[in-house]
Amino acid sequence: MKKLFWLSLAVLAASTAVAQQSTKLRIFVGGQQRPEIWRKILDVYEKRNPGVRVEVEVGGATSDQQQQYLTTVLASRDPSIDAILIDVIRPAQYAAAKWSDTLDKYLPAASRANLLKQYLPAYSKANVINGQLVALPSFADAQFLYYRKDLLEKYNFKPPTTWDEAIKQAQTILAGERNPNLNGIGFMGNISEGTVCSFLLPIWAAGGDVDDDSGKLVLTEGQARNSLQFWLDLMDKHKVSPPNMAEKAQDTIRQEMQQGRWVFGTLFAYAWNRFQNDPDTQVKGKIGVVPLPRFEGGRSASCLGGWQWTISDFSRNKAQAYKLVRYLTSPEASKILAIDASNLPVFPSLYKDPDVLKANPWFADALPVVQNARSRPVHPRYPEVADVMRKALNAVLARTKTPDAAAREVISGLQAIYGK
Repeated sequence: MKKLFWLSLAVLAASTAVAQQSTKLRIFVGGQQRPEIWRKILDVYEKRNPGVRVEVEVGGATSDQQQQYLTTVLASRDPSIDAILIDVIRPAQYAAAKWSDTLDKYLPAASRANLLKQYLPAYSKANVINGQLVALPSFADAQFLYYRKDLLEKYNFKPPTTWDEAIKQAQTILAGERNPNLNGIGFMGNISEGTVCSFLLPIWAAGGDVDDDSGKLVLTEGQARNSLQFWLDLMDKHKVSPPNMAEKAQDTIRQEMQQGRWVFGTLFAYAWNRFQNDPDTQVKGKIGVVPLPRFEGGRSASCLGGWQWTISDFSRNKAQAYKLVRYLTSPEASKILAIDASNLPVFPSLYKDPDVLKANPWFADALPVVQNARSRPVHPRYPEVADVMRKALNAVLARTKTPDAAAREVISGLQAIYGK
C-alpha cells in the first residue's frame, strides 16, 4: 500500500510537471504595437514562469483592421487566442458581445479596488463596464502636436498654443521654405479610428461633446458643421494642408513627418520613439512636442487613447492568461514600453522616473494632457457611432459632401443609434 501511495504521488507530480511544461498561451497585438518589444517583455515572463510559453499573433495596421479580424475570430468562439490587446474604445463592445472573460472572478472586491487605484483614473474607469472589470490598462495615450523645432527656431516662432498661431506659423514657414515636399498641418482624414478623433477635437475645444454623463446625445448640427468646416479650411482656405487629406491615416502622417515633410502633425505618443530611433528617420533631434492648440477663448482638448489587455471568454487557459495579463499590465512592463516604444505609462509615478524621462524628456509635461484628455463616446454600438463621424469628415475632405450636408447626416445617424 505504501509503495502504491508513493507511486501515485510520483505519477501525479510527473503529470503536473508535464501539464506545466505544455502550457502555451497565445496573445494578439496589432501590427503597429511594436510586437518586438512585447516579445522582450514576454521573454522576461517566460524565464520567471518556465512552464509557460507565449506566442504572439500580430495582425492589422490599425485599430479598425485588428477589430475586423478579431470580430471573426471571437464570433466563431475560437479558443486559439487567450489574451488580446484592445483599444480603449473597445471594452463596452467586448462586454456587450460577451467576448471578454470578467476579471472579477480572479479578484476579491477589495483587491480589485486597490489594484485599480494604481492606474490613471481614466483607464480604470474605461475598463469597468456595468460594474464588471473587462480589461486592465497596458499603456496610456493622447494626441499631441509634434512640430519641427529647427523650422520654428529658424523663423523665430515659439510652439503655438492656439490653432490660429499654428496656421499662421505654417503659412509663414511654407512661404519661406518654398519646398514642394513640405506640408503645414497634418491630421487624420481617411476612414479610420484616428479620424474620429479629428472630428471630435474642434467640438471639445469649443466646449461641446457628443453625449452627456447619462449617455444622452447632446451634439448639435452646428457643432458638427463647425468641426467639418475647420478641417476643410486647412486645405482650401488656409492652404496649410494638401488637397489629399482624405487619404491620410495616422501612420501615414508619422512616416511623412519622419521624412521631414510636415511642419506640424497631430499624432499619438508612439511617434516620438520612431522619430528619434528609426533607422530611416530624417528628423532625429529636430522634433518637439506640445499639447494640442486651442481656439481663441477656448481650451486645449486631446483625444484619449490607450490599450488594454482582456482575456478571451473562449480561452481554455483563463487562469494562466490572467496571471500573464497581470504582468503585462504591471509597472515593470509599463516602464519597458515607455522607454523602448515611447508608450505613455498608465502609472502616474512613471512620469517622474529618471530612466523614462531620459528616453522621453517630454513625458515630464505629458501627464496633465493625458489626465485631461477626453474619451470618445462609451457606447456598446461604438463602431457604428465612429463610422458616422469618420465617414462624414472623410466625405467633406474628399469634397463629395458639403459640411452642411455631412453635419445633417451625422446628427441623423447618431439619433438612429442613440434614440432621439
